[in-house]
This record gives sequence, C-alpha cells and structure tokens, in this order.
Amino acid sequence: MRPLLALGALGMMMVVLPAAPPTLHAQSTVSVAVDSARVTVGDRLTMTVTVEHPAGATVAWPDSLDLSPFEVLEMREGRSEDGPTRSSAALTLTAFELGMLEIPSLDVVVTAAGGAEEIVSTSPYAIEVVSVGTDESGDIRDIRGPLGVPMSPFRLALLILLPLLLAALLFLLARRLRSREDDSPRPALGPLPRPAHEIALEALVALGGSGMLERGEVKQFHIEASDILRQYVEARFRVEALEMTTREVLAGLDVAGSEPRFREGLGAFLEQCDLVKFAKVRPGTDASRELLDLGRRLVLDSVPAPQPAAPTTSGPGPRAPAGVGATEETA
Repeated sequence: MRPLLALGALGMMMVVLPAAPPTLHAQSTVSVAVDSARVTVGDRLTMTVTVEHPAGATVAWPDSLDLSPFEVLEMREGRSEDGPTRSSAALTLTAFELGMLEIPSLDVVVTAAGGAEEIVSTSPYAIEVVSVGTDESGDIRDIRGPLGVPMSPFRLALLILLPLLLAALLFLLARRLRSREDDSPRPALGPLPRPAHEIALEALVALGGSGMLERGEVKQFHIEASDILRQYVEARFRVEALEMTTREVLAGLDVAGSEPRFREGLGAFLEQCDLVKFAKVRPGTDASRELLDLGRRLVLDSVPAPQPAAPTTSGPGPRAPAGVGATEETA
C-alpha cells in the first residue's frame, strides 16, 4: 500500500510542477574588438561586439548601455549571413578621465527560432586614456602631419582641369562685367572689421575682471577662456577651432603654417581647459590667472606684421601745350 501511495503522490507532483523554459546550451559565442587600446582624453574609439549564433536566432542588444567610465555616443547594428551567422554592434565610445580605464562586461540575449534563450557576456576590456599633447615625461609632443591619400590619374586630371576651367569662367565673367557701364550709386562703406587680436585681448581682460574665480565658477571660467582662444584661432588662421578637439585644432594650425612655438603654447593652454572641463581638475586662483597671462602672450606673439602702405606719388600734373594758357588769358 505504501509504494502505491508514493507513486500517486509522485504523479500529482509531476502534474502540478510547471515546465521549465527552454534554454540554449552554449551554442553562441561573443567576441570584442577595439580599434585602439590607447586614446587621449575626449577622443573617440570604436568597440565592435560580434555574436556568432545558430541560423534563425535573434540577438537582443541592451536598450540602454551603461559602460561607465566610458560614454556611449553611437551604436550601429549589423548582421551577416555569409558562412556562420553573426550579429554585431559597433559602439562609439569616449572617456573624460585619465588613467587605465576598463570597459565593463556587456550581456547579450540570444533567442533561438524555437524560443530558447541564451545569455552571452563580453569580458572587460582595458583602455589607457592619456592627456592631450604630453608624454609621460611631461614634454609637449610633436604634431603628426596629415596622412597622404593615394591619387588616381583621373582624379589628378580633374584637380588640374577644374581650376583652369573655373579661372577661364571667372575671366569671362569679369570681362563681361567690365564692359558694362554701371551708373548706379555705390553704397557707403561701413566700418572696417576690427583685428582679431584686439577682440581676443579685450575678451581676456573682461574675463579676468568678471569675478568668476572669486565666486568659485572655475569650470565656467576655463570654458570661456578656451572659447576666446578658439575664436581667435578661427579669425586669425581660418581653422574651425570651435568645432574641433584640441588635437584637431593643433593639426589644423600645423597645416595652416603657424609657428611651432604658438602651437606648443596653445596646446598647453587648451589642455588645462580640457582637464577642468572634462577631467574635473580644479586649479587654484593663481594657476587660473596664469592661464589668462599665457593666453595674452599667445595672442600678442601671433599678431601679423603690419603691411607696408602703398607708395603714393605726388607731383605736378601734365602741362598744357605751349600757348594754350596764354590764349585763354588773352581771351
């Protein structure tokens, strides 16, 4: 009788217990590739996560990614059916802290065609984030020149012919405009634009007397100081510094032919501003005011030399033919 009761109880338990959800058994693998293991603060790096899984399975990427201390700027998904089925996600990351930082582990859910789920996880990845423009000894690094791009003969011919064609069209247009007589009154000339160095120097003086440092607004003080020098670089050297990182600004100045001494000083100036803005460094009042002095020296040292004025000729005008003046006086 007892064996029969035990079998009955076991049958009831088999009926009551719910079925466990199906799971995959290590049928998927995940790998991580990073385009650079050493970046400067504020620069971007790309981390590609690739999941190899059975055909027909789907990959659910996390809706919100927290990869602190890194910030996720962009995520692009992809899928390849050639050979093994792979799903990938390219993450664009950046960091504003210095030192050896770690990209944390990322969990990805793989769902098979039959509904079974499997979770695969990436391994943490170490990235070294260094300061801008200096090496471990504290010396300013040399700026690398722009990379050369191979040029095909067709593109070379276009680069030669297009300027010639444009010059010919401009010549014809100028010749046609010159042939017309324009009797319309000319508009009055407005005031001449102020030199870029005068505007920058006035802005630095105004920032020094703004009282931000006395009120403890150290971060805003360095943001405005950086903007003043970046606006000066745009007006003086035609480099779009407001839309560039510090490394891109220095590379643009190198192409523009600026003095190496100016680039080195500007790199140190912008680096201090970047550390305050992004790395939460808080310098003292004296160091902040020394930054303004460095900005003034950079502006004054890079003022273009005055252009010599065009020579003016003064002298007696053309003489009248002999006898003309006497004839008019007699008349």
